[in-house]
Amino acid sequence: MTTSPFLSLPAAVPAEGIDEGVAGHYGNPIVEQRHLERGEAIVDLSDRGIVTVVGPDRLTWLHSMASQSLARLRPGESAEALFLDAAGHIEHVVHVVDDGETAWLIGERADAAPLASFLDRMRFMLRVEVSDRSDEFAVLGAMSASALDAAVPAASPAGIALDWVDPWSTRIPGTHRYASDAGHPASDWHAIERIVPRSALADAADAVRAGRVGVAGSLAFEALRVAAWRPRHATEVDEKSLPHELDWLQSSVDLGKGCYKGQETVAKVLNLGRPPRRLVLLHLDGSDTVLPVPGDEVVGVKVRPEPVDGDEPERKVVGRITSSAMHHELGPVALAVVKRAVPGDLPLIVLSHGTEVAAAQVEIVPADARAAVDVPRLPRLGARP
Repeated sequence: MTTSPFLSLPAAVPAEGIDEGVAGHYGNPIVEQRHLERGEAIVDLSDRGIVTVVGPDRLTWLHSMASQSLARLRPGESAEALFLDAAGHIEHVVHVVDDGETAWLIGERADAAPLASFLDRMRFMLRVEVSDRSDEFAVLGAMSASALDAAVPAASPAGIALDWVDPWSTRIPGTHRYASDAGHPASDWHAIERIVPRSALADAADAVRAGRVGVAGSLAFEALRVAAWRPRHATEVDEKSLPHELDWLQSSVDLGKGCYKGQETVAKVLNLGRPPRRLVLLHLDGSDTVLPVPGDEVVGVKVRPEPVDGDEPERKVVGRITSSAMHHELGPVALAVVKRAVPGDLPLIVLSHGTEVAAAQVEIVPADARAAVDVPRLPRLGARP
């Protein structure tokens, strides 16, 4: 991957880990969060990958394999979709926008080649062509279209601007949310991902230098994502992840759609309730200035109802950190995946850098997540989409 022009901006500090290749921050990630949240800044997401599908059968073909209804996706309309394995585990996550001629799929850069390979194997005799276009096109992000417009126009090879608008903040008919609507932070998340020619990144960086738009690093974008309870493929997903565990049914699964790989598991867990694991937000004790990293263990501390002198509280590993951030209002926070049976009021600690960090749990997928009774019954496998 070529070096991003944003890394040549003043005070740019390269990101590490999953966002390597873009700027992590430009001197003050807390201030950058505020500018990004107010729609005054853009963020370089050129470490993302882009796969395209062309051909007259592209949408019905993608529809037949994905968790989302894509057959009638209108030009310029945004959708999010998952590709699952036979057991319902998440394999690929895509942000989809179609321009009337081409379906553009945005995902993690590390997943672009595997996704293109998977799709290419599934073409059979259909009129579709799959390409990994990550070296030709890049992604810029923002919380407002005006910030992006001040930087660079979206690519529009077929006359339709390639802007993907995140549906996370919208309650989509035919989906299901485990978390309560009351106070849900998704209402504050207005992310837009704009596809541009990779050569246009230099123009966007020049717009920042000229003061036409502000800039924020990946740390600022991630902090707002964590605060919005928004799952990401590169962080929250492992080989066992089900969409229900991450409350991902609300934006990426059409519950009125059948006949796709993994659909039987989606239906079973939804109709019976109680996903095996669940996503939580952790408010972390910041007194030790320790910010956990992905993979750090989450430990539950259980005190006996009638302790005897000398008894130590029972400690047990109940989950792991998936993302963490220093938020400009919430302070140190993290997303974690924990076992289903962990009570919502159980005291937790995070083991990180040789330190025990106290954590207060906010349930996203509740511990008592019940069977869904207010959504349409999922069709049997083999039913017509």
